[in-house]
Amino acid sequence: MPKLRLKAKYAFTAWAVVVYTFLFLPILVMAVFAFNKPSSAALATFHGSNVCTIPPSQIGNITVWNGFTSCWFSAGLHDPTYIPAIVTSLQIAAEAALISTVLGLCAALALARMKPRWRAPFDSLVYLTLVVPEIVIAVASLIFFVQARNHVPGFPPLGKATILIGQVVFNASVAMLIIRARFVGMGDTLEEAAYDLGSGPLATFRQITLPRLMPAIVAAALLSFTFSFDDYVLPAFTNGTTNTWPIVLYSAVRFGLTPAVNALATIMLAITLAAVIITAVMLRRSRVRVGPGQQAAPLPGLAAR
Repeated sequence: MPKLRLKAKYAFTAWAVVVYTFLFLPILVMAVFAFNKPSSAALATFHGSNVCTIPPSQIGNITVWNGFTSCWFSAGLHDPTYIPAIVTSLQIAAEAALISTVLGLCAALALARMKPRWRAPFDSLVYLTLVVPEIVIAVASLIFFVQARNHVPGFPPLGKATILIGQVVFNASVAMLIIRARFVGMGDTLEEAAYDLGSGPLATFRQITLPRLMPAIVAAALLSFTFSFDDYVLPAFTNGTTNTWPIVLYSAVRFGLTPAVNALATIMLAITLAAVIITAVMLRRSRVRVGPGQQAAPLPGLAAR
């Protein structure tokens, strides 16, 4: 049996390595080809000083390694097509993550304490939002926004506001499920102890519940930001004249891409990884650790009672 378990452990480890390699190898290839030169034929007919100014239609085959250059990062950061779209996507994603996390937190706290007969309809709406195909939600959102614009005074036209509203509907459901799972799993022992010691509902939430929910809140916010930033289907139907990063990227595929896209994606990947690492470090430092020989710290704000 020990040998069989050891073989099974090695087999699952090897399978995990294969799966993660399959998932992350394309990202590594993208980062490597962000430093790729244009093809030799394009360089032979180019007479300028900066090879990264070659038009996409003349750049040649960029899926073959042609040499090292770092000028694509500067070209991508100064591109008048990509940068405004990225800024727009970042703004919408940040607002969607903030609103979705707040709504998801409120819904998670309410549904966890609600009676089952009242909770079931709300759970059905949440799950329905997640399981319905996004193309169906996008078409329904377009029809609703157009009709609301025609019949509701002050309703925003198709653009950033409608993209934000559509993404909040989906991301709030995701955030609610994440935060609710954490809230139900951590139990209510400390909250009851705080109430017994004289703490009010607001103080208990601020000093007991919220710190314990913070990892789930941060995870929900990051996931909502990611879903919003790289969403294409819903913004493509509800954007009006607003161009987000995925829309511009999909449009550019028809006319030819340059390694500048890979360079911008590599920069965003580095920023995302840095944000995740900083968040993980902050959450780890904020945890209260109690060793075997240490006395547990009193509840905040209740030590004097």
